[in-house]
Amino acid sequence: MSKLPGLSSAQAVRALRKAGFVYAPKRGKGSHVALYRTIAGKTRLVIVPKRKDLPLGTLRAIIEQSGLTQAEFLDLL
Repeated sequence: MSKLPGLSSAQAVRALRKAGFVYAPKRGKGSHVALYRTIAGKTRLVIVPKRKDLPLGTLRAIIEQSGLTQAEFLDLL
């Protein structure tokens, strides 16, 4: 498994948007961004805090919420 790099929230959001996630208009307000994706009738909601540097634990949780593997996420960067 590849090591996760340090990322900002903008970089994480950009990678999730490449994976097909779109902004959840009524969810992300203030200090967080909400994104969702619907595949085969299942909706995945991912909340990303707006930070310059995301802690690695938070980044792992975002990847897990998205349903992507770490390798898939790293390919989107």
